[in-house]
Amino acid sequence: MLTQPPPAISGVSAGQALVMTVYPSIAATGLGKLLGQLYGSMPLRICGIKLSHLLFPLPTSIIAIQIFAHLKLFGEVYVLTNRSVQLRSSLGNRLLREVALSDVDQVVVRQEPGQEFYPAADIYLLNKAGATILSLPGVPRADVFRHTLLDAKNARDQVTASLSTIKARHAG
Repeated sequence: MLTQPPPAISGVSAGQALVMTVYPSIAATGLGKLLGQLYGSMPLRICGIKLSHLLFPLPTSIIAIQIFAHLKLFGEVYVLTNRSVQLRSSLGNRLLREVALSDVDQVVVRQEPGQEFYPAADIYLLNKAGATILSLPGVPRADVFRHTLLDAKNARDQVTASLSTIKARHAG
């Protein structure tokens, strides 16, 4: 069994390290959003519960379960590392797309109609020009993922700046 020596500084990795993995909710799909809109369609409350929450989820649960199973088998997984955001296939873990944290300038969260039921939203990674370089639909608790991504980007930027300073000292 191969073991790696511990890092010189605890918690600091020279390579790529996993920070967070997120599976999209069914709010990533059009049908999932439609169900979410249906579930929130009747604001009348009975004993504090929306009437639409009492009427619709149970009869449509088989549809929601099928969407969920399809996403788990054939969908995508969002992986945040200390260096990049990756889009991977959920079956086989194949890398589909990768964006370096250094390429990300802004992280925008947009909640589409029907996603609030789950609670989920779409995340858009923008470059310095304001163009979308990666979109992550249906991220559960998108604000948590956004905050963690921004923290990882900030840490990466600080490490890059420190390494540049060290290189400049050795060169001069």
